[in-house]
Amino acid sequence: MNTTGTLTVISGFAGSGKGTLMKALMSDYDGYALSISATTRDKRPGEEEGRDYFFVTKEEFESMIEKDELLEYASYVSNYYGTPKKYVFDKLKEGKNVILEIETQGALKVKEKYPDTLLMFVMPPSVDEIYNRLKKRGTESEEVIMKRMRRACEEAKVIDKYDYLVINDVVEDCVKRMHDTISSAKYLASRNADRIQTVKDQFKEFLKEEK
Repeated sequence: MNTTGTLTVISGFAGSGKGTLMKALMSDYDGYALSISATTRDKRPGEEEGRDYFFVTKEEFESMIEKDELLEYASYVSNYYGTPKKYVFDKLKEGKNVILEIETQGALKVKEKYPDTLLMFVMPPSVDEIYNRLKKRGTESEEVIMKRMRRACEEAKVIDKYDYLVINDVVEDCVKRMHDTISSAKYLASRNADRIQTVKDQFKEFLKEEK
């Protein structure tokens, strides 16, 4: 069985509850590592450097791009977001299931480079619920909220490119479904090519001896 961790990308509309789900997944189950993204956006109240994001300037981020230090990066609502490579690969080798919480552009780029990646898209039960959750945050103006809603409409166009759709209704149930799905990925035939080849070789050797 493949002992390397599974790389899973979680995307979703603003207000879908991705952050809540990720915290619950890390808390309720062992064997996970949450990748921390670098971003040029401003820090929100309660966020911490190195825990929620690596907050960098535009110049610093573009330097990371030039040095090929990012697994993926993209621009979202006038800011850069990207995933530092080293942390991800180190944790996968340790057997950890690494979770990337990134937007759709970056998710599809990662899937293209690493086909074994699992893509999960998180969404609330309805569009009205998306708006209501953004409104309840109380951290953004109506103009910014509507900008996010228009962005969500664009994101909806690529949901069918994801492997799994996750409806965030009851958090506990949703987290369990996510964990079960990620855990089962290590049994995919596509991730066990070496084991399959070993079995084929053993059969050849066995039948040769039979003759």
